[in-house]
Amino acid sequence: MLHEDVEFHVEAHGRDTRVHETFQEAAADAVSLSVAGLAGVVIDVVIWSEEGARAYGGDDAVERYQEDPDASVFERVTVNADSRGRVA
Repeated sequence: MLHEDVEFHVEAHGRDTRVHETFQEAAADAVSLSVAGLAGVVIDVVIWSEEGARAYGGDDAVERYQEDPDASVFERVTVNADSRGRVA
């Protein structure tokens, strides 16, 4: 866990949001969903405090957090994976 005030939400069209404590878990989930053919897969980084922002990205992230502390999504990562099948 990075910090208790940092969450990684994986969303895909037609699926419930899944919440993860680490980016690595969220990334694995998002790639899996994308390879399965789901569209619109994103990882939303949600930060609930300045302390969480500092843990996520240091002083620069704190400044970004302070610009709009009520923003629901701090950062969004779009995931597009395409399974090509077996490659000879």
